[in-house]
Amino acid sequence: MPTILITGANRGIGLNLARLYAADGWKVIGTARKPADATELAALPGNISVEALEVTDHAAIKALAAKLAREAIDVLWNNAGVIGRNAATLGSIDADELRETLMINIYAPILIGEAFTAHVVASQQKKMAFTSSKLGSIAENSGGRYAYGPSKAGLNMACMSFAGDLRSNGVIVLPLHPGHVATDMGGASAPVTPDQSASGMKAIVDKATLADSGKFVDYQGASIPW
Repeated sequence: MPTILITGANRGIGLNLARLYAADGWKVIGTARKPADATELAALPGNISVEALEVTDHAAIKALAAKLAREAIDVLWNNAGVIGRNAATLGSIDADELRETLMINIYAPILIGEAFTAHVVASQQKKMAFTSSKLGSIAENSGGRYAYGPSKAGLNMACMSFAGDLRSNGVIVLPLHPGHVATDMGGASAPVTPDQSASGMKAIVDKATLADSGKFVDYQGASIPW
């Protein structure tokens, strides 16, 4: 039975990823800041476990990696993220929210990726997926989003570093744009449903080979400029 670890699995895209993988017979390890509140995740049919993780807490990351030391993780999916709405507009940037956004969207995935590298290398599929965003594309940036955009651009750079460092281990690293999704972050009127986004990204991860490692694509497989 293959295993996936998904951060931020208690809602939105993460919850739908957990549902899809569990339905395919995978062992799903989902993380949430407050497992007691992750009732939808815990109630999913299949082999589901919920682990507590504050993604900005390095000690907590290392503790979870140690707890799962004997788990071979076929897909490590760094999905947890925030939008940083109050650090988006020039002239009204909230410094605390800027810092928090960068911590959650860059700091955490790097340290989680490092902490779980051995788990992924020990697996059969050897994949790391990262929920990024085309708003991290420098080529397509037209202004604004001073927290979210730089955080996702930084995440993309980290993905390329992982891809380069882990290629010799056979690890496939995939930064993915989920689309504009109708979640708490994307807003209720967004055109892509969480299920459409999760299904599309899962299909890309399912078929990915080492030749795809480091490519930046959206949930439909279209390439995105850096």
